[in-house]
Amino acid sequence: MAPPSRISWLSSAVSLLATCASISPVASTSSSKRGLCFTPNATTSQDNYIWTRKPSDLTWYYNYGASPSPVYGNLTQDDFEFVPMLWGAPEDSNDVIFLNTVKGLINNGRNITHVMAFNEPDGPTSWGGSDVDPTKAAEVWITNIQPLKDMGLKVGLPACTGGWGGIPWMNQFLGNCSKLISAATDGKTKNCTYDFIPLHWYGPFEALASHIGNWQNSFNATKIWVTEYNFDNQDLPTTQAFYNMSSEYMDRLEVVERYSIFAAFRSDASNVGPNATMLSAGGELTDIGAWYLGRDATGVAPTDTKKASGSVSLTPGGWSTFALMSAAAFAVASLLL
Repeated sequence: MAPPSRISWLSSAVSLLATCASISPVASTSSSKRGLCFTPNATTSQDNYIWTRKPSDLTWYYNYGASPSPVYGNLTQDDFEFVPMLWGAPEDSNDVIFLNTVKGLINNGRNITHVMAFNEPDGPTSWGGSDVDPTKAAEVWITNIQPLKDMGLKVGLPACTGGWGGIPWMNQFLGNCSKLISAATDGKTKNCTYDFIPLHWYGPFEALASHIGNWQNSFNATKIWVTEYNFDNQDLPTTQAFYNMSSEYMDRLEVVERYSIFAAFRSDASNVGPNATMLSAGGELTDIGAWYLGRDATGVAPTDTKKASGSVSLTPGGWSTFALMSAAAFAVASLLL
């Protein structure tokens, strides 16, 4: 008899095979949840126009800053919604540059409805985080974010890393924020409130699903935005399978209101591996890039320096099913040996 752990894995693999058998391939998938995590490259500025070129599923974007990107400056919020972000904390907690910038956008006719605060405050700057102490973060929230919420804007909590320290950091932040708000209301107990929780994740699909569930349960969340995610530094079949499984999952998961993959760059400029990008080295849409925009696969390999032609195009549903069934079949075969 196989050890209990092998029996458990075998059962899961067989279940996965049964699930895959019921999946019907589709030509393409479309979702209004998808947005652009915009990371422009000055040396390939022509790439910036790809994301708004029709047909495109993308309805919103953010650029880690407070002001719209110039390339999209002539687009209205209805065309392509811009979501301002307060990336890090200013030295002076009373600095209200972010608040005034967003107010200025609104006063000038831009219908800003959502804002986000602090990019990976629990992470070091050497890894792309803003490294903000939860006490300082609460002070800056009160001066810059709370006034926007009072104006009727929907505000997102700081977007923590996918590491173990994210939830403890957030608990400290919310505790500090609630104390400050209560102190401002003659000591009457009042909680720090928000409208959605942005999340980041880099890793396999199963862990992404678990991460979303952990945050949903920890904070009784009703709206989550996955504002950065990918399965970095994997081979192409694994990366494409992850994309298809994760997008299908988040599209149907009610608690996920929006999501944006971290992949809007060329493969030769990627810090998440060449296969995880939406653009090839030559600036053409990869299969993942095309799928994310709601189009059929291009057949362009991420490492291609020019547009590929005559390649076989696998549909998102077809590739996802193939990858899932291959993985499950391999697992079954391995466990039977």
